[in-house]
Amino acid sequence: MSLPLAPPASAPRAAGAPTRPRKRSQLFTVRAAISRRTYWVLALVGLFTPLVLWAAVGLWGGIDPVFMPAPLQVLAKTWTWATETGLFEDMGISIYRVVAGFVLSAVIALPLGLLIGSFRSVQALLEPLTDFIRYMPAVAFIPLVMLWVGIGEGSKIAIIFIGTFFQMVLMVAEDVRRVPAAQVEAAQTMGASRAELVEKVILPSAKPALLDTLRITMGWAWTYLVVAELVAANSGLGYAILRAQRFLQTDTIFAGIIVIGLIGLVTDQLFRWGHRRAFPWLYLKG
Repeated sequence: MSLPLAPPASAPRAAGAPTRPRKRSQLFTVRAAISRRTYWVLALVGLFTPLVLWAAVGLWGGIDPVFMPAPLQVLAKTWTWATETGLFEDMGISIYRVVAGFVLSAVIALPLGLLIGSFRSVQALLEPLTDFIRYMPAVAFIPLVMLWVGIGEGSKIAIIFIGTFFQMVLMVAEDVRRVPAAQVEAAQTMGASRAELVEKVILPSAKPALLDTLRITMGWAWTYLVVAELVAANSGLGYAILRAQRFLQTDTIFAGIIVIGLIGLVTDQLFRWGHRRAFPWLYLKG
């Protein structure tokens, strides 16, 4: 009579044999790609969690609305502002001031930063002065701007220009300096002139970083809006926030801050979209 065979024992792993790697979550792996669905879920959680906490504080009722109005109160104030007291007009004039100051800054800072980053002689001549001025607070220039430019729209644009220009110059110069020296040396070996080096080697290689610099400095331009609208303004989001401060209208302050944040978020996403469209090869999965 035959006995039942015992199940074969698993063969022992040979010493030094590679082990099967354990499956790790991609969420916390450095630079690992995640699905678009996961990205948007996490983004919505990050955006709405503070809102839920804010609503919970409002429902708790332990804080005076003068210090912390509830989200519904701020939403109601935003609706009143939009339908009765000119929210869209304030948004329009503030967007105009920010864009005008930013564009004026970019038009001058881009070629200047390109020269500073490309030529050591220009760097020695201009970078120390730019470094010196960029630490000066823009608000300190308000009396001089009012004296030199007046109290019209030019003064608001000038403050935003001062707040962004010097930072932008140095960031553009640094982007240009990051262009690999091997590319420049290869072009010089093939007989490229200085103009050709800048136009056909340095500038194309630095373009992705330059667009990112513009995106970052656009955010700085919005942070200087309230400072700019200190200068004899009678309209704009920053002016509305400052006026609400005088009358302890905290709901209006919250509404203005949130509107500025939403405009900034939309602007930032437009820059990101433009970057992906202009440089699609940077987003190809390896």
